[in-house]
Amino acid sequence: MEALKQGADTLFILLGAVMVLAMHAGFAFLELGTVRRKNQVNALVKILVDFSVSTVVYFIVGYGVAYGTSFFVGAEVLAAKNGYDLVKFFFLLTFAAAIPAIISGGIAERAKFWPQLIATAVIVGFIYPFFEGIVWNQHFGVQAWIKGLTGEEFHDFAGSVVVHAVGGWIALPAVILLGARANRYRKDGGISAHPPSSIPFLALGAWVLTVGWFGFNVMSAQTLDKISGLVAVNSLMAMVGGTLVALLVGKNDPGFVHNGPLAGLVAVCAGSDLMHPLGALVVGGVAGGIFVFMFTLTQNKWKIDDVLGVWPLHGLCGTWGGIAAGIFGTKAFGGLGGISLGGQLIGTAMGVAWAVVGGVVVYGLLKATMGLRLSQEEEYDGADLSIHKISATPEREANW
Repeated sequence: MEALKQGADTLFILLGAVMVLAMHAGFAFLELGTVRRKNQVNALVKILVDFSVSTVVYFIVGYGVAYGTSFFVGAEVLAAKNGYDLVKFFFLLTFAAAIPAIISGGIAERAKFWPQLIATAVIVGFIYPFFEGIVWNQHFGVQAWIKGLTGEEFHDFAGSVVVHAVGGWIALPAVILLGARANRYRKDGGISAHPPSSIPFLALGAWVLTVGWFGFNVMSAQTLDKISGLVAVNSLMAMVGGTLVALLVGKNDPGFVHNGPLAGLVAVCAGSDLMHPLGALVVGGVAGGIFVFMFTLTQNKWKIDDVLGVWPLHGLCGTWGGIAAGIFGTKAFGGLGGISLGGQLIGTAMGVAWAVVGGVVVYGLLKATMGLRLSQEEEYDGADLSIHKISATPEREANW
């Protein structure tokens, strides 16, 4: 019976890992559809190579930083319990690799290729797993301290703060240090429109992310006996809440409509195991509104050229999700309880502060040493030709 349970748990978390792995295709196509045509190949290559670097670094260093586990043992040890511990690494790796995938969208169209891979290695090897270990593995007694102060530990079931807010807030200094795309903000005060190259590809990316997210959230239970249909339905409600509010506030804009469900899903991760579905609907709806409003504000008023809006989407909606869990997870709002708003505020603030400091240090050092940005000529030609020597759609097809 025990062997059957181990096998079932291994399959369960493996399916979750595969679903979140598929989300990286969503990241790729969301970026591909949003950037201009001359940067589409670069979007695809970045996501795949970032994932590959993340895998090696997280296997060798990052997972050990977060969970104190080393894989430098014999295969017979690794194969114990049907290899459950290995598959758990695979599942949590797909979360870790989401951080550079998030950042990629913010710095698109003008970032150098190799410096970003170095940033990926440092972020996935140390910055992300350091905070991951604090929240999900009781490192340094921080959770015990928060519990002593507020009555409950900081709760982040599937990573609103640990993954999304951290990714979005690391991206913000990267975007600012990199600077806006050439001619985005003109000297006469005008703003050059850089419309998405492909709404269908953007929509495809959003849909792939949305479907994979049910693995991201539901499989965060990590064992079959802890699976909860509440998590699934709360994810669903937050997704549609984000979509509908983004539709209304964004005035039918398809870019906003397809980022709306992602905003809702980012926000519901933290408390998806505690909230009432109606609470999740509200949390997702608020997130959809946050994204549209703050994306417009950062681009048009503050002139921060965050191409995919990753700071509003992941940074701010993730922050909202961490706080919202402390509101809508309580019994007063129909939730299961066992959560403290004070604890959520402290944990969320810690995640944001750590991410900002990490982003400033990593990208600041890279800018000072290697440079972050393509040359003016390379940016004009596009990252596809400048870095990869090929465009997504060659002007002329060979006649055979």
